Amino acid sequence: MVEQFLNLFWIIYVKGSRMPKVVTCLLMNEDKLLILKRSDKVRTYKGLWGGVAGYVEKGEEPYGTALKEIKEEIGMEGEDVNLVRRCDPFTFIDYHEGKKYDWTIYPFLFRIREKDKVQIDWEHSKYKWISPLDIGRYDTVPHLKDIVFKNFDKNSRMRERGGGEER
Repeated sequence: MVEQFLNLFWIIYVKGSRMPKVVTCLLMNEDKLLILKRSDKVRTYKGLWGGVAGYVEKGEEPYGTALKEIKEEIGMEGEDVNLVRRCDPFTFIDYHEGKKYDWTIYPFLFRIREKDKVQIDWEHSKYKWISPLDIGRYDTVPHLKDIVFKNFDKNSRMRERGGGEER
């Protein structure tokens, strides 16, 4: 049932759109970054590590989508997270498993109050808390490493400026 819905969504929304909009949420607790391994049930980038992510649906604003995806994918409500930074969106073209993808990414950086509250859904098979500097050791979704490095310095601290506009 879920797979049928995803296939229909993919045909109507993603294929019908020239450049789908997607949020990517980096989530921090103290000096650790949450990464999630994409399950074999998702359409794209199966088995790769990423942040909380999802399509910005028609009529939604990226920030609202970010909060919705955080709730769906890791079970946390808006009061469980604090927005640290809303980064500048960017676009790119990717070729993965023989298919072309045109993406517009809206990155966000959040701080999680209690990391023990994380409960992943079907989109992920596992998760880890890592030093942001270790992101290069993982096979990630496109541009995740760039987003992480733009937002953290060499001491794994969030940059005061850079990586986009703070809000």
